[in-house]
This record gives sequence, C-alpha cells and structure tokens, in this order.
Amino acid sequence: MSVIDQALATQLANIEKRTGKSLAELMAIVNNSELSKHMELVKLLKTSLGMGHGDANTVVHLAKRPEGLAAQPPTSSKEVLDDLYSGPKAALRPIHDKLLQAMQQLGDFETAPKKAYVSYRRSRQFAMVGPATNSRVDVGLNMKNVEPTDRLVAQPAGRMCNFTVKLTDANEVDAELIGWIKTAYQAAQ
Repeated sequence: MSVIDQALATQLANIEKRTGKSLAELMAIVNNSELSKHMELVKLLKTSLGMGHGDANTVVHLAKRPEGLAAQPPTSSKEVLDDLYSGPKAALRPIHDKLLQAMQQLGDFETAPKKAYVSYRRSRQFAMVGPATNSRVDVGLNMKNVEPTDRLVAQPAGRMCNFTVKLTDANEVDAELIGWIKTAYQAAQ
C-alpha cells in the first residue's frame, strides 16, 4: 500500500471513529441530502456531525464520485506530484522534491494529496506545499510563537496555515526554511 493510500485509509478510519458512523453511512448522508453544492455539503457534515473541514471535504469528495470509493487517487507520491507539476508547472517540481527530501529527515508523517497541493501531517497538519502559480511554489506552515519576517509571511486568522513562504527556486530551500518546517513538524505531535 502506498503512502497516499495509507494516509487516506488512516483518515477514513479516524473519521469513522470520531463520528461513530461508517463511511457508507456518511456517504449516504451526503447523497441523500437535498443539497447539491460541494461547500454546502461540507457545511452540513461540519454542523450536523461536528466534523473538521478536511474530514468533511474528504467524505463529500468520495460520496460525489460516480464510482464512490472505487475511484482511488493516484497510488504513489510520485504520481501525485507528477499531476501537480505537469505542463507549465513542471519546472517547479525540483522545489517540491527538495522540500520533501528535507521533511523526510524529520521523521514519520502522513501525506494527504489535495487537488492543488499536498498536505503533510502528523496528528495534525504541519505543512502544505503546492504550486501557487506557474512560477511559484507556496509552503504553508502551522506553528505558534514564531515571529513573521519578510520571508515568513503571517496569514490572516481562519486560513489553513499560520504562515506562508513563497519559493521560485530550489535554492530557496535553505536552513532557515528547513528550521521553520522543523518547528511546524514538532508542533504537530
């Protein structure tokens, strides 16, 4: 089983534990609802079952696939990154690869691919990495008690990450950035 499949399986098992409902029951709630818009359905699960945004989003995505669970995401990290960094964004792939190589030195974590980025998490998300434009990769970091800088930009409350670092070259994956990633990684225990 790939890291991606393991991450999804772990997330689904945790969703079932937290809600006390099977995935089939959760998907039935979504599919039997009179709501049709994705975010309306996410909100329904969040308000009626107290689910977190990421969990509710995953359930809605799975429920709305024509094949349900049969349509699996790409089966390897390489495939996920190949999809993210295709076409005009292909030149940005070395940035993500260098970031991933540095993160792997920190220890174990889960990889959760999304449509436009990859979420990296331990017990909670510590980083998000993905191409923001055809010429830039954004690294979102979750950490507290860290002062923003010109490079480490604080994000408004309510965002998926507390800070963002914008990268246009793999050489920008340096000791300073790796230090921030390490801080976020350690805080996500």
